[in-house]
Amino acid sequence: MTIFVTGGAGFIGANFIFYMLAAYPGCRIVCLDKLTYAGDLSTLEPVMNDADFRFVKTDICDRETVYELFAEEKPDIVVNFAAESHVDRSIDEPELFLRTNLLGTQVLMDACRRYGIRRYHQVSTDEVYGDLPLDRPDLFFTEESPIRTSSPYSASKAGADLMVMAYHRTYGLPVTISRCSNNYGPCQFPEKLIPLMITNALADKPLPVYGEGLNVRDWLYVEDHCRAIDLIIHKGRAGEIYNVGGNNERRNIDVVKLICRELGKPESLITYVEDRKGHDLRYAVDTTKIRTELGWLPETDFEEGIGKTIRWYLDNRCWWEAVISSDHINKNTAGL
Repeated sequence: MTIFVTGGAGFIGANFIFYMLAAYPGCRIVCLDKLTYAGDLSTLEPVMNDADFRFVKTDICDRETVYELFAEEKPDIVVNFAAESHVDRSIDEPELFLRTNLLGTQVLMDACRRYGIRRYHQVSTDEVYGDLPLDRPDLFFTEESPIRTSSPYSASKAGADLMVMAYHRTYGLPVTISRCSNNYGPCQFPEKLIPLMITNALADKPLPVYGEGLNVRDWLYVEDHCRAIDLIIHKGRAGEIYNVGGNNERRNIDVVKLICRELGKPESLITYVEDRKGHDLRYAVDTTKIRTELGWLPETDFEEGIGKTIRWYLDNRCWWEAVISSDHINKNTAGL
Protein backbone atom coordinates (compact mmCIF):
# COMPACT_ATOMS: atom_id res chain seq x y z
CA MET A 1 0.00 0.00 0.00
CA THR A 2 1.27 3.44 -0.94
CA ILE A 3 -0.17 6.55 0.73
CA PHE A 4 0.39 10.12 -0.43
CA VAL A 5 0.41 12.54 2.50
CA THR A 6 0.30 16.16 1.39
CA GLY A 7 1.41 18.83 3.84
CA GLY A 8 3.29 16.14 5.75
CA ALA A 9 6.00 18.47 7.03
CA GLY A 10 3.39 20.37 8.99
CA PHE A 11 2.07 19.63 12.45
CA ILE A 12 -0.77 17.13 11.93
CA GLY A 13 0.64 15.69 8.71
CA ALA A 14 3.98 14.84 10.30
CA ASN A 15 2.31 13.20 13.28
CA PHE A 16 0.15 11.18 10.88
CA ILE A 17 3.24 9.99 9.01
CA PHE A 18 4.88 8.89 12.27
CA TYR A 19 1.68 7.11 13.30
CA MET A 20 1.17 5.27 10.00
CA LEU A 21 4.78 4.12 9.63
CA ALA A 22 4.62 2.68 13.14
CA ALA A 23 1.18 1.11 12.70
CA TYR A 24 1.70 -0.40 9.24
CA PRO A 25 5.20 -1.83 8.69
CA GLY A 26 5.88 -2.05 4.96
CA CYS A 27 3.39 0.70 4.09
CA ARG A 28 5.03 3.24 1.77
CA ILE A 29 4.47 6.90 2.61
CA VAL A 30 5.21 9.63 0.07
CA CYS A 31 5.12 13.11 1.57
CA LEU A 32 4.43 16.11 -0.66
CA ASP A 33 5.11 19.48 0.95
CA LYS A 34 5.92 22.93 -0.36
CA LEU A 35 7.78 23.77 2.87
CA THR A 36 6.09 27.09 3.47
CA TYR A 37 6.54 28.86 6.81
CA ALA A 38 4.53 26.19 8.70
CA GLY A 39 6.30 23.20 7.13
CA ASP A 40 9.74 22.31 8.44
CA LEU A 41 11.80 19.45 7.05
CA SER A 42 13.50 18.99 10.41
CA THR A 43 10.16 17.81 11.78
CA LEU A 44 10.45 14.74 9.55
CA GLU A 45 14.05 13.99 10.51
CA PRO A 46 13.09 10.85 12.51
CA VAL A 47 11.80 9.14 9.32
CA MET A 48 13.89 10.69 6.55
CA ASN A 49 16.09 7.58 6.29
CA ASP A 50 13.21 5.13 6.56
CA ALA A 51 13.14 2.84 3.51
CA ASP A 52 9.34 3.15 3.38
CA PHE A 53 9.35 6.95 3.32
CA ARG A 54 9.95 9.46 0.53
CA PHE A 55 9.84 13.23 0.74
CA VAL A 56 9.14 15.41 -2.30
CA LYS A 57 9.24 19.18 -2.13
CA THR A 58 6.44 20.42 -4.35
CA ASP A 59 3.37 22.62 -4.46
CA ILE A 60 0.08 20.72 -4.75
CA CYS A 61 -1.02 23.45 -7.17
CA ASP A 62 1.75 22.34 -9.56
CA ARG A 63 -0.37 20.08 -11.74
CA GLU A 64 2.46 18.76 -13.91
CA THR A 65 4.62 17.66 -10.98
CA VAL A 66 1.68 16.17 -9.09
CA TYR A 67 0.66 14.13 -12.16
CA GLU A 68 4.24 12.90 -12.61
CA LEU A 69 4.34 11.72 -9.00
CA PHE A 70 1.02 9.92 -9.33
CA ALA A 71 2.22 8.18 -12.49
CA GLU A 72 5.47 7.15 -10.82
CA GLU A 73 4.26 6.10 -7.37
CA LYS A 74 0.70 4.92 -8.13
CA PRO A 75 -0.74 5.76 -4.70
CA ASP A 76 -3.59 3.74 -3.25
CA ILE A 77 -4.70 6.45 -0.82
CA VAL A 78 -4.27 10.24 -0.72
CA VAL A 79 -4.63 12.13 2.56
CA ASN A 80 -4.65 15.88 2.04
CA PHE A 81 -3.35 17.90 5.00
CA ALA A 82 -1.82 20.59 2.79
CA ALA A 83 -3.42 23.89 3.73
CA GLU A 84 -2.79 27.41 4.83
CA SER A 85 -4.39 27.25 8.26
CA HIS A 86 -3.85 30.35 10.37
CA VAL A 87 -6.93 32.57 10.58
CA ASP A 88 -5.00 35.80 11.18
CA ARG A 89 -2.90 35.23 8.07
CA SER A 90 -6.05 34.53 6.02
CA ILE A 91 -7.43 37.92 7.02
CA ASP A 92 -4.26 39.55 5.69
CA GLU A 93 -3.76 37.35 2.59
CA PRO A 94 -7.04 35.65 1.57
CA GLU A 95 -5.89 34.95 -2.01
CA LEU A 96 -3.08 32.69 -0.80
CA PHE A 97 -5.58 30.60 1.16
CA LEU A 98 -7.93 30.22 -1.77
CA ARG A 99 -5.11 29.10 -4.03
CA THR A 100 -3.69 26.39 -1.78
CA ASN A 101 -6.79 25.23 0.03
CA LEU A 102 -9.21 25.18 -2.89
CA LEU A 103 -7.26 25.01 -6.15
CA GLY A 104 -4.64 22.67 -4.70
CA THR A 105 -7.39 20.30 -3.63
CA GLN A 106 -8.81 20.33 -7.14
CA VAL A 107 -5.41 19.41 -8.65
CA LEU A 108 -5.09 16.46 -6.28
CA MET A 109 -8.54 15.16 -7.09
CA ASP A 110 -7.97 15.55 -10.83
CA ALA A 111 -4.83 13.43 -10.42
CA CYS A 112 -6.84 10.86 -8.45
CA ARG A 113 -9.37 10.67 -11.28
CA ARG A 114 -6.72 10.28 -13.94
CA TYR A 115 -4.57 7.67 -12.19
CA GLY A 116 -7.09 5.97 -9.92
CA ILE A 117 -7.05 5.63 -6.13
CA ARG A 118 -8.88 3.60 -3.48
CA ARG A 119 -9.61 6.62 -1.31
CA TYR A 120 -9.09 10.37 -1.29
CA HIS A 121 -9.38 11.87 2.19
CA GLN A 122 -9.76 15.58 2.86
CA VAL A 123 -8.68 16.84 6.28
CA SER A 124 -11.00 19.73 7.05
CA THR A 125 -11.97 21.74 10.13
CA ASP A 126 -14.94 22.35 12.40
CA GLU A 127 -14.53 26.04 11.57
CA VAL A 128 -16.55 25.54 8.38
CA TYR A 129 -19.67 25.39 10.60
CA GLY A 130 -19.10 28.85 12.06
CA ASP A 131 -19.53 29.21 15.81
CA LEU A 132 -21.93 28.44 18.64
CA PRO A 133 -23.18 30.74 21.42
CA LEU A 134 -21.32 30.63 24.71
CA ASP A 135 -24.55 30.33 26.70
CA ARG A 136 -25.73 27.12 24.98
CA PRO A 137 -23.30 24.33 26.03
CA ASP A 138 -25.94 21.82 24.92
CA LEU A 139 -25.47 22.71 21.24
CA PHE A 140 -23.05 20.82 18.99
CA PHE A 141 -22.35 20.78 15.26
CA THR A 142 -23.29 17.58 13.45
CA GLU A 143 -22.22 16.54 9.97
CA GLU A 144 -25.58 17.86 8.77
CA SER A 145 -25.08 21.35 10.21
CA PRO A 146 -25.02 24.08 7.55
CA ILE A 147 -21.75 25.66 6.49
CA ARG A 148 -21.48 29.18 7.91
CA THR A 149 -17.92 30.42 7.69
CA SER A 150 -16.41 33.37 9.56
CA SER A 151 -12.98 33.91 7.98
CA PRO A 152 -11.24 33.59 4.62
CA TYR A 153 -9.50 30.51 6.06
CA SER A 154 -12.69 28.68 6.97
CA ALA A 155 -14.32 29.79 3.70
CA SER A 156 -11.44 28.31 1.71
CA LYS A 157 -11.72 25.02 3.62
CA ALA A 158 -15.48 24.94 3.15
CA GLY A 159 -15.02 25.54 -0.58
CA ALA A 160 -12.61 22.61 -0.74
CA ASP A 161 -15.08 20.38 1.11
CA LEU A 162 -17.83 21.27 -1.36
CA MET A 163 -15.50 20.53 -4.27
CA VAL A 164 -14.59 17.15 -2.76
CA MET A 165 -18.24 16.17 -2.42
CA ALA A 166 -18.96 17.42 -5.94
CA TYR A 167 -16.20 15.20 -7.33
CA HIS A 168 -17.76 12.25 -5.52
CA ARG A 169 -21.20 12.91 -6.93
CA THR A 170 -20.13 13.92 -10.44
CA TYR A 171 -17.23 11.54 -11.07
CA GLY A 172 -17.75 8.81 -8.49
CA LEU A 173 -14.42 9.60 -6.82
CA PRO A 174 -14.16 7.60 -3.55
CA VAL A 175 -13.77 10.41 -1.02
CA THR A 176 -14.15 11.03 2.69
CA ILE A 177 -13.87 14.21 4.74
CA SER A 178 -13.02 14.66 8.42
CA ARG A 179 -13.81 17.90 10.24
CA CYS A 180 -11.71 18.14 13.38
CA SER A 181 -11.67 20.40 16.39
CA ASN A 182 -8.52 22.25 17.50
CA ASN A 183 -5.48 19.97 17.54
CA TYR A 184 -2.54 20.20 19.92
CA GLY A 185 0.54 18.11 20.60
CA PRO A 186 4.18 17.69 19.48
CA CYS A 187 5.61 19.59 16.51
CA GLN A 188 2.94 22.28 16.30
CA PHE A 189 4.11 25.53 14.74
CA PRO A 190 4.59 28.12 17.50
CA GLU A 191 2.05 30.66 16.26
CA LYS A 192 -0.90 28.55 17.43
CA LEU A 193 -2.28 29.15 20.90
CA ILE A 194 -0.84 26.27 22.93
CA PRO A 195 2.74 26.18 21.55
CA LEU A 196 2.87 29.98 21.52
CA MET A 197 1.92 30.13 25.18
CA ILE A 198 4.39 27.36 26.09
CA THR A 199 7.34 28.86 24.25
CA ASN A 200 6.61 32.43 25.36
CA ALA A 201 6.19 31.34 28.97
CA LEU A 202 9.49 29.45 28.89
CA ALA A 203 11.14 32.67 27.73
CA ASP A 204 9.21 34.79 30.27
CA LYS A 205 7.61 36.73 27.43
CA PRO A 206 4.06 38.16 27.41
CA LEU A 207 1.25 35.70 26.74
CA PRO A 208 -1.10 37.53 24.33
CA VAL A 209 -4.77 36.55 24.64
CA TYR A 210 -7.53 37.87 22.39
CA GLY A 211 -10.25 39.92 24.07
CA GLU A 212 -10.97 38.52 27.53
CA GLY A 213 -10.02 34.97 26.55
CA LEU A 214 -13.60 33.71 26.93
CA ASN A 215 -13.81 32.01 23.51
CA VAL A 216 -14.24 28.24 23.85
CA ARG A 217 -12.45 25.56 21.85
CA ASP A 218 -12.66 21.78 21.91
CA TRP A 219 -9.12 20.38 22.13
CA LEU A 220 -8.12 17.18 20.30
CA TYR A 221 -4.76 15.53 20.97
CA VAL A 222 -3.08 15.00 17.62
CA GLU A 223 -2.46 11.26 18.04
CA ASP A 224 -6.18 10.71 18.64
CA HIS A 225 -6.83 12.60 15.41
CA CYS A 226 -4.38 10.37 13.54
CA ARG A 227 -6.19 7.26 14.78
CA ALA A 228 -9.47 8.71 13.55
CA ILE A 229 -8.13 9.40 10.06
CA ASP A 230 -6.65 5.89 9.92
CA LEU A 231 -10.08 4.41 10.66
CA ILE A 232 -11.84 6.67 8.17
CA ILE A 233 -9.55 5.91 5.22
CA HIS A 234 -9.76 2.15 5.83
CA LYS A 235 -13.33 1.68 7.10
CA GLY A 236 -15.21 4.92 6.49
CA ARG A 237 -17.96 5.02 3.87
CA ALA A 238 -17.12 6.82 0.63
CA GLY A 239 -18.94 10.10 0.21
CA GLU A 240 -19.28 10.65 3.96
CA ILE A 241 -18.18 13.39 6.38
CA TYR A 242 -17.02 12.54 9.90
CA ASN A 243 -16.68 15.00 12.78
CA VAL A 244 -13.65 14.37 15.01
CA GLY A 245 -13.57 16.11 18.38
CA GLY A 246 -11.69 15.72 21.64
CA ASN A 247 -14.59 16.26 24.07
CA ASN A 248 -12.26 18.70 25.87
CA GLU A 249 -13.90 22.13 25.76
CA ARG A 250 -11.92 24.90 27.44
CA ARG A 251 -11.99 28.69 27.48
CA ASN A 252 -8.82 30.14 25.95
CA ILE A 253 -7.93 31.93 29.17
CA ASP A 254 -8.23 28.70 31.17
CA VAL A 255 -5.86 26.95 28.75
CA VAL A 256 -3.31 29.73 29.17
CA LYS A 257 -3.60 29.67 32.97
CA LEU A 258 -3.15 25.89 33.01
CA ILE A 259 0.05 26.22 30.98
CA CYS A 260 1.30 28.83 33.44
CA ARG A 261 0.64 26.47 36.35
CA GLU A 262 2.28 23.51 34.64
CA LEU A 263 5.40 25.57 33.92
CA GLY A 264 5.45 27.38 37.26
CA LYS A 265 5.08 30.74 35.56
CA PRO A 266 3.10 33.74 36.93
CA GLU A 267 -0.25 34.66 35.40
CA SER A 268 1.04 38.23 35.31
CA LEU A 269 2.63 37.26 31.99
CA ILE A 270 -0.87 37.20 30.45
CA THR A 271 -1.67 40.26 28.36
CA TYR A 272 -5.01 40.96 26.69
CA VAL A 273 -4.92 42.21 23.11
CA GLU A 274 -7.53 43.57 20.72
CA ASP A 275 -9.91 40.84 19.65
CA ARG A 276 -9.67 39.26 16.22
CA LYS A 277 -12.09 40.41 13.51
CA GLY A 278 -15.05 38.03 13.31
CA HIS A 279 -13.67 35.93 16.18
CA ASP A 280 -15.75 32.75 16.59
CA LEU A 281 -17.16 32.27 20.10
CA ARG A 282 -17.33 28.51 20.55
CA TYR A 283 -16.60 25.38 18.53
CA ALA A 284 -17.97 21.97 19.50
CA VAL A 285 -18.74 18.96 17.32
CA ASP A 286 -20.96 15.94 17.85
CA THR A 287 -18.84 12.81 17.31
CA THR A 288 -21.71 10.31 17.43
CA LYS A 289 -21.26 9.27 13.80
CA ILE A 290 -17.59 8.28 13.96
CA ARG A 291 -18.17 6.65 17.35
CA THR A 292 -21.09 4.50 16.24
CA GLU A 293 -19.86 3.66 12.72
CA LEU A 294 -16.13 3.22 13.34
CA GLY A 295 -15.81 2.77 17.09
CA TRP A 296 -13.54 5.78 17.55
CA LEU A 297 -13.27 7.72 20.78
CA PRO A 298 -10.58 10.17 21.91
CA GLU A 299 -8.27 8.50 24.40
CA THR A 300 -6.36 11.53 25.73
CA ASP A 301 -7.94 13.90 28.22
CA PHE A 302 -6.75 17.48 28.16
CA GLU A 303 -4.67 17.45 31.34
CA GLU A 304 -2.77 14.37 30.16
CA GLY A 305 -2.33 15.74 26.65
CA ILE A 306 -1.15 19.17 27.74
CA GLY A 307 1.38 17.51 30.04
CA LYS A 308 2.77 15.42 27.18
CA THR A 309 2.80 18.46 24.91
CA ILE A 310 4.69 20.61 27.41
CA ARG A 311 7.26 17.85 27.94
CA TRP A 312 7.82 17.64 24.19
CA TYR A 313 8.53 21.37 23.95
CA LEU A 314 10.85 21.17 26.95
CA ASP A 315 12.74 18.29 25.32
CA ASN A 316 12.88 19.84 21.83
CA ARG A 317 14.02 23.39 22.39
CA CYS A 318 16.34 23.29 19.38
CA TRP A 319 13.40 22.65 17.07
CA TRP A 320 11.12 25.46 18.21
CA GLU A 321 13.88 27.96 18.92
CA ALA A 322 15.07 27.59 15.33
CA VAL A 323 11.52 28.15 14.07
CA ILE A 324 10.93 31.17 16.27
CA SER A 325 14.23 32.75 15.27
CA SER A 326 13.16 32.71 11.62
CA ASP A 327 11.26 35.56 10.02
CA HIS A 328 8.13 33.45 9.59
CA ILE A 329 6.56 33.94 13.00
CA ASN A 330 3.96 36.68 13.41
CA LYS A 331 5.29 38.09 16.68
CA ASN A 332 2.01 39.87 17.45
CA THR A 333 -0.32 36.91 17.03
CA ALA A 334 -2.55 35.80 19.86
CA GLY A 335 -2.32 32.30 18.52
CA LEU A 336 -5.85 31.10 17.84
